[in-house]
Amino acid sequence: MELIMHFPRIVLWLCFSAVLIIIGCSRRQTSENLSNSPVELTYWPAPIPQEIQLADSIVREWNSLHPDIHVRMQPIPVSQSTEEVLLAAIAGKTTPDVCSNIWPGALNEYTRAGGLVALDQFSDFDSVALSRTPQDLLMTFLTNQHYYQIPWKTNPVMMFCNVRLFREVGITRMPRTYSEYLADGAKVTRDIDGDGQTDVWMGERDVRPIWWQRLFDFFPFYIAASNGKTLFENGKVAFVNKHAYEVFAFFRACYERHYFPRTYFPAWDPFLLEKKATHFSGSWEIATIRKFAPKIEYEVVPLPIPDDHQGPVYTSGDFKNIAIFSNTKHPKESWEFVKFLLTTQHDLLLMEIADQIPIRGDLLTNPLFTVYFRRNPMMVRFAEQAVCTRSMDDAPDLKEIFDAISQQYEACAVYARKSPEDAVRDAAKQAEMIIEWNK
Repeated sequence: MELIMHFPRIVLWLCFSAVLIIIGCSRRQTSENLSNSPVELTYWPAPIPQEIQLADSIVREWNSLHPDIHVRMQPIPVSQSTEEVLLAAIAGKTTPDVCSNIWPGALNEYTRAGGLVALDQFSDFDSVALSRTPQDLLMTFLTNQHYYQIPWKTNPVMMFCNVRLFREVGITRMPRTYSEYLADGAKVTRDIDGDGQTDVWMGERDVRPIWWQRLFDFFPFYIAASNGKTLFENGKVAFVNKHAYEVFAFFRACYERHYFPRTYFPAWDPFLLEKKATHFSGSWEIATIRKFAPKIEYEVVPLPIPDDHQGPVYTSGDFKNIAIFSNTKHPKESWEFVKFLLTTQHDLLLMEIADQIPIRGDLLTNPLFTVYFRRNPMMVRFAEQAVCTRSMDDAPDLKEIFDAISQQYEACAVYARKSPEDAVRDAAKQAEMIIEWNK
């Protein structure tokens, strides 16, 4: 009778105990599932269609091979510049784990903000880096005795020439020196229709005093004229010299003689419309020509150099490298993914999809690339040029310094308001002041 009276209470107790056991098991199972869930990495490639396609292909392959480390690909958010986006992300601790659009000129800002992982902390960094990149070139990416980026790709700035426009005025050899370029400019630049309007220019550059525009005229031409020197030496401004004077004087002559227009074309590219005979650009231009102007007959040659120049012709590499951000929760897994991006097969894919040159010492000797270069002979020019390239200086505030150079370029070259010597000296003074202000 007593058992019968307490039966409901016993049942309730048993039920409650069962619930606790179920909840405990459920929590333990949930905890086990969480501990066994895949690592999540975020990867930001450049917001360029070809590079998004490349990244998507590589990420899909990675995820199929590594179910325990899942990579989510998201193109860098579109803004005025990648550097602004990445600096804002570092400040807001919203960076990706890995990014493959690191401009060496902004590295100093990233490291000052504590935003990057030193990659040489990984035991196999040297073997991975040196398996692709010659040691002398790798050394140029050293920052504060550490490597915060690993070289990935280069787009040497070279000169595209419209062969038809040269041939029409009797020129069969593309210009190699300043004198040859200016002499050819007198023939190529012309009013074809006789209506008083210039129909074909020798060349053209964006005349706006925007810092990154100088990465395609003054900076690569200065590297070429100076046999591979850059703007700084031992951390100090070092471009007040005859090479910088010559570069400013060369571009000033192009504008004064009306071989270059003093205007800006926001909606169309004169080279694609065969309105200019030369264009200074990197290998990505090949994909643009193939897509928008496939009938253009063109050649790619090194940049023009001073008449007394001797030795190989250097240029800027327009490098984009790979880095891991310090905000990552999974540095080792991120490094494994970086190594996956850098395999020989993916370097081939970089060329096939994006028409860009991986930073490798064996580009023209590795049999894996033979068929590609046979099918794309114009890319051989960029592969040959890649060994004679220079990176940005490891210096702070480079964007502001290039802004200062742009202002003097406009004053001297575009509008002839200053002599080359005065413009170069004023640019150097402004650069020194910028460095001093930002110490």
